[in-house]
Amino acid sequence: MDGEELLHGGDTEASWSLLPWMASLLMVFGGALPYVPQYQDIQRSNHSEGFSTRVCLVLLIANILRIFFWIGKQFELTLLLQSVVMILTMFAMLHLCCTVQNTNRVSTKQHRLSDLDVRYFWKWSVFEDYLLFCFGFTVLCAVVTLLLLDSAMFVETLGSLAVMFEAMLGFPQLLQNFHNCSTKGMSVKMVMLWTAGDVFKTVYFVMNESPAQFWVCSSVQILIDVAILLQVILYSQDTRFPLKNIDAGGNKSVPAADQ
Repeated sequence: MDGEELLHGGDTEASWSLLPWMASLLMVFGGALPYVPQYQDIQRSNHSEGFSTRVCLVLLIANILRIFFWIGKQFELTLLLQSVVMILTMFAMLHLCCTVQNTNRVSTKQHRLSDLDVRYFWKWSVFEDYLLFCFGFTVLCAVVTLLLLDSAMFVETLGSLAVMFEAMLGFPQLLQNFHNCSTKGMSVKMVMLWTAGDVFKTVYFVMNESPAQFWVCSSVQILIDVAILLQVILYSQDTRFPLKNIDAGGNKSVPAADQ
């Protein structure tokens, strides 16, 4: 009897010891999961207009900054790995969006990073331009970090900037939905997974006593997630109009049959 109790106790202890590992794995890969349904939606519809690629910009900057923040202030390795996975995920999203947009493009004119036209910043036609921008930004961060690594104020500022950008993750999508007066083309599953992930992250950060910047960031993200979900309700199917009926100036065009 005592042997069975010891065996049962050992199994319970082993199960509890696995929980931190499972939580860490969820932290590393969980951030990328919300983009799976959005990726599938873009592939299926062959349109990317409903997804704001500026979400990718925000996350790329945030996670590059977070990597350099980790160099200056070693926190959990889990969060460093999460940043690497998220950067790769954003590149995958950008590659798909570029491919789809080039397939659907009517005009032969392309917008390149080398044009130095601010009107088309982060609206480039070639995926390699996004890689080049991120490479340049990474080199700049590396040089500045190398020069100021001994400054505690710089390191903390770096961390604050990283989480500030990450906190604004959903803001570009919020603005795009508002501009289009529609959530068509945006994966609602993605936003729901954002919300679930941000709640989980907030609890994880608090329980692991991560730097305060992290849980403040995730709390702001939850508020933005809720705002986007409210947009989904506001721009319901009855009031939503197709994105293709929105001209370049953001005005709603009326189909010929309705004129």
